[in-house]
Amino acid sequence: MNTNEDWDEEEIDNVEGDQNDTLYIMHELEVTKGQESMRIDKYLMIRIEGATRNKIQKNIDDNYVLVNNEPIKANYKVRPFDKITIYDHRTPEQTEVVPENIPLNIVYEDDHLMIVNKPAGMVIHPGCGNYSGTLVNGLAYYLQDHDGDIPSLPRVGLVHRIDKDTSGIVVIAKTPEAMVELSKQFKDHTVHRRYIALVWGNFEEDEGTINLHVGRHQRFRKIMATYPDGSSGKEAITHYKILKRYNYVSLLELRLETGRTHQIRVHMQSKGHPLFNDATYGGNRIVKGTVFTKYKQFVENCFKIIPRHALHAKELGFIHPSTKAYMQFNSDLPNDILQAIERWDTYVKGMTDQLKNQLNGE
Repeated sequence: MNTNEDWDEEEIDNVEGDQNDTLYIMHELEVTKGQESMRIDKYLMIRIEGATRNKIQKNIDDNYVLVNNEPIKANYKVRPFDKITIYDHRTPEQTEVVPENIPLNIVYEDDHLMIVNKPAGMVIHPGCGNYSGTLVNGLAYYLQDHDGDIPSLPRVGLVHRIDKDTSGIVVIAKTPEAMVELSKQFKDHTVHRRYIALVWGNFEEDEGTINLHVGRHQRFRKIMATYPDGSSGKEAITHYKILKRYNYVSLLELRLETGRTHQIRVHMQSKGHPLFNDATYGGNRIVKGTVFTKYKQFVENCFKIIPRHALHAKELGFIHPSTKAYMQFNSDLPNDILQAIERWDTYVKGMTDQLKNQLNGE
């Protein structure tokens, strides 16, 4: 399988040419009970075959080595039961992608590309502890099954990717030529991408644009951050429009000009409107609302309905790499987001009816 190394917005979700943004878990170690005190760089040289001190120290300096989920210095001395995680930009070494019979919702397919409607919870590509059950595993099986005369799997290109917990439309290139042409459209920001999200808080304006650089967090390398002064990261532009207001949350339409890692999620968080139930960026708690127990219970029930961040890649439009015709695909909102919206509809209506009764003295 041929893959790009970047993630598109939620896309850890495009690839967009951000070749150094994606981090993969390369090693996970736990220090044994009887381990003597030792500098972590020396300890890792002993534990990891082929590791060099220079490489280890560079990873430590780049905050790619975490001990108990915290960055450390090269002189840190390991202690029994320390949990060490090492990240790298390289994909974990794999001999091949194992084809798996995974049901795929294929919206469109021709000789050049495929459009797949990815469900929430499905990882795009093996890695980071997810070596099976991914979209790529399913594609490998599907293409092998439909092209039995080909001795090896076709070179499929992941033109962009969406995050594990983001649902919606993904385009897959089936030929090297399609890969090059579609990747160029993403890089040139000519692809139409529309997302639907449920976010915390109300907005004064009906629509707006967020233009804040997005890059990896200086300390916590697994997440992203905004850099208003442009001192780090890359330009990221998100246009948003309010579709419906629910007092404490809002339903948004979002259009991407760029496709940085976690762009929508981190842009919304930077404005005080994290995605509903986004555990990474603070949306999995009550951000706006009352202190009443019934409200807290209502929100917790909504979290159970949609146990992931409320983001859906609804539309994708681009120029076909071969026919040069414009194509656009649409994906219906999944049931979990629809149910959460219905719950908020009912809740807000109940508040309105209660207020009317109070005003009418009922």
